[in-house]
Amino acid sequence: MIKIGIIGTGAWATTLGILLARTGNQTTLWSRTKARASELSNARVNKRSVPGVDFPDSMMVSNSLDESLGNAEVIIVAVPSVTIRENMRKIRNAIPSSAYVLCATKGIEIACGKRMSQVITEELNDFASDQIGVLSGPNLAPEIAAGNVATATVAFPNEAIAEKVQAILSSDLFRVYRSEDVTGVELGGALKNIIAIGAAFIDGAGLGSNAKAAYVTRGLHEITRLGVAMGAKPDTFAGLSGMGDLLTTCYSNLSRNYRLGLGLASGRDLSSVLKDLGQIAEGVPTTQAAVRLAQKLGVEMPIADATYAVLFEGASPNDAIKDLMRRTLQPEVRY
Repeated sequence: MIKIGIIGTGAWATTLGILLARTGNQTTLWSRTKARASELSNARVNKRSVPGVDFPDSMMVSNSLDESLGNAEVIIVAVPSVTIRENMRKIRNAIPSSAYVLCATKGIEIACGKRMSQVITEELNDFASDQIGVLSGPNLAPEIAAGNVATATVAFPNEAIAEKVQAILSSDLFRVYRSEDVTGVELGGALKNIIAIGAAFIDGAGLGSNAKAAYVTRGLHEITRLGVAMGAKPDTFAGLSGMGDLLTTCYSNLSRNYRLGLGLASGRDLSSVLKDLGQIAEGVPTTQAAVRLAQKLGVEMPIADATYAVLFEGASPNDAIKDLMRRTLQPEVRY
């Protein structure tokens, strides 16, 4: 039995805890508050985020860093991107020096444009960088918690470590691939949320399958372009953390970012849609970060710009779509 500490108590953190406990691992969710830890421990179900799915016997929830992280072989970070730096500062002294730290948070820091694993590396400055990796892929939490099969990609700078973590996470229901392209795997998972918001604009306007297929394809091209400018390998975006995650998020009503886009397409404002979601939609802060990065790197991202205009500048989803269609004609691929 392997001990796995999970930072967070949201839908994805809880789902990972359930998934890995079902395969015989000892998983412990770390809660920032004692009240939340007690609530989940007593109920043995996360009614707020993963209703109807009981915790396995080998899964616990604790407010104690020592109980949650002490002697853990793997630490999984699954908290909202806007809180990740703060959370790492709280836990860094409790993480065993031999542990592998796996980031399952999909986002980009707004202020500095850093990937989540870069933030973790900065805060864990005594850790070897090859001990810090990322997990990404088409992973809708409700389906995984229900016991449906799923796949993902784990990436570490060190292939031997990636192989070890891959073996720990894999099961008959969760097939994990490995990669050394941490940047590409991480950016695919983060940037796809921007595209998912706009994909819902297409559906909300009733524009049909042709328009949506074109939009998603151009979206993949766009996030690949930014990813390569940031040091990622282009082929990574054709994999599970790129195309795979993009398709799932753009076509499923289980996706918070897709539901956010539908709410905006219906004419509602951002604050009211976010309030109804009741959970973080990572595409909102990621859009801010991506637009800033694209401007800094000189990368053209018309879809991200259009999404930004809707989220933060008062543009309507329909106008954003029209503006994309009226852009200057150009080659499909620039060599």
